[in-house]
Amino acid sequence: MRIRRIFRPSPATRLRAPLAFATGLGLLGLLLSAAVPRGFLGAARPLPVLAAAAGDIRVLDGETLRLGEQVLRLHAVQVPQRGQATCRDAAGQTTDCGAAAAEALAGLVAGHGLTCQPRGEDRHGRVLGTCEAGGVELNAALVAAGWALADGDAAPGLAPIETAARQSGRGLWSRAQPALDAWRRGF
Repeated sequence: MRIRRIFRPSPATRLRAPLAFATGLGLLGLLLSAAVPRGFLGAARPLPVLAAAAGDIRVLDGETLRLGEQVLRLHAVQVPQRGQATCRDAAGQTTDCGAAAAEALAGLVAGHGLTCQPRGEDRHGRVLGTCEAGGVELNAALVAAGWALADGDAAPGLAPIETAARQSGRGLWSRAQPALDAWRRGF
């Protein structure tokens, strides 16, 4: 025997399940759009080249520059902070490694305009970049002079340059005290 329905469900009741599904799908899409990084599904736009005139450049330390209002840290290099390590110069005198590295960087940028190719940001929100002043790449020049350690994973081309500086005993490699591993920050 067949049961006859006298009353039909209202149209709102029939639409409740598809409407709930569509709402849930929309909320999931909204949640994912907020949670997924912007460059996740496509190539990120290249960052614009930064440039500064000689008068707009300030050396903050051996690896950090201020270009006008923009603070930039040199990519794939690490320098001790002032007072963190002591090095010996060519005459055998002891000197602050961090201050000597900052002086070396200041000498490289003195009187030259600067162009930097950004590579991202560090954990403090500073732009990381590879910079050139007067036709000299600053990152490689600091490593070659022995005033910076290279992150071979981030910039493989700097590793052989660091090895040559180490073998020659330049800069930080001139018997720095404390040993370089004592102040190395996360390479």
